[in-house]
Amino acid sequence: MKLRRVPLMWLLLLILAGGVAATTTGFSVRADDKVPEGKKKMQMFGVAFYNLENLFDTINNNGKYDIEFSPEGKNNWNGHKYRSKIRNMAHAISQMTTKATPMGPAIIGVSEIENRSVLEDLVAADAIKDWNLGIIHHDSPDRRGVDVGMLYNPRFFKPIRTTNHTLVVPELPYFKTRDQMCVVGLLGGERVGVIVNHWPSRRGGSKESSWLREAAAALTRHIADSLLQVDPNMGIIIMGDLNDDPSNKSCAETLGAVRNAEDCLPGGFYNPFWKKLDDGIGSYIYRGAWDLFDQIIINQNLLPEGKSKLNFRSAEVLNKEFLKQQDGQYRGYPHRTFSGGAWTNGYSDHFPTEIYLVKEVIDN
Repeated sequence: MKLRRVPLMWLLLLILAGGVAATTTGFSVRADDKVPEGKKKMQMFGVAFYNLENLFDTINNNGKYDIEFSPEGKNNWNGHKYRSKIRNMAHAISQMTTKATPMGPAIIGVSEIENRSVLEDLVAADAIKDWNLGIIHHDSPDRRGVDVGMLYNPRFFKPIRTTNHTLVVPELPYFKTRDQMCVVGLLGGERVGVIVNHWPSRRGGSKESSWLREAAAALTRHIADSLLQVDPNMGIIIMGDLNDDPSNKSCAETLGAVRNAEDCLPGGFYNPFWKKLDDGIGSYIYRGAWDLFDQIIINQNLLPEGKSKLNFRSAEVLNKEFLKQQDGQYRGYPHRTFSGGAWTNGYSDHFPTEIYLVKEVIDN
């Protein structure tokens, strides 16, 4: 299987672009923003991912693939339902805060979005409008018309360059899926590369479709390795709805993301969500069994022994009570937008996930 390659020189320009302006937007660090660690003061940055479950507008721009999310479609997707969906998703994002990160995550990768305009409506919603989140979006060739994207807080993250990478499957010339988005930027002043994914689904069976996700994982690994060839010190963050669990071949073998941080070698990747699933914590449930498809994977540079000044601290599945179905047969499941064909005015069929990175604050 052949994957579309990215010229190394082009990636060099990608990484070095904007090198003159290699500082983040200034901001004052309050006492509750700092994480004490002995005599050190640490600044914490949240990095999150959220599958927004079919965040479509009400306009049919994609023929038969979009008709269900229009007023004439089976979902009767009208302005009232759309506005409610926007409010719900904005509220969910507004709760991605801790005492150490009161302004929410620095970066939020998203999937299952129709276009840029739905993200513009999302960041303008009352619950998060004061965060002044930036948007990075690209129209993918996916047949359903859904894309990946990124929201970011410009106080903490400064994007430098974005590239989008198409998965080409020669055996399936008409196969179209979401592009993989690679954003290189400065997080807390440190250079990172963030690859946002929504790998092919399990349609037709998980085993039968596994090879497509393995191909997607190979493309992701190629993008990451190409960045590290140019800048070996860069922190790499791979996030997305991978439609596979941490132990599946695509993640554990093709991508090579290990279960234990101590086993992660230079140039390798660590998956902090593997142990979460081992403990019975998932982000998506199917037929009563939890999966953890929504993963955030980091390279060895972001571990304490790595070369970045950003260090991994912890990871969590944000399975907050308000995001769960509160009663009935599906009590405890993610409270989704539709259930059994009926509008339930929920959030998403996936829980969001988040990791926390820290960097020492040097007082002048």
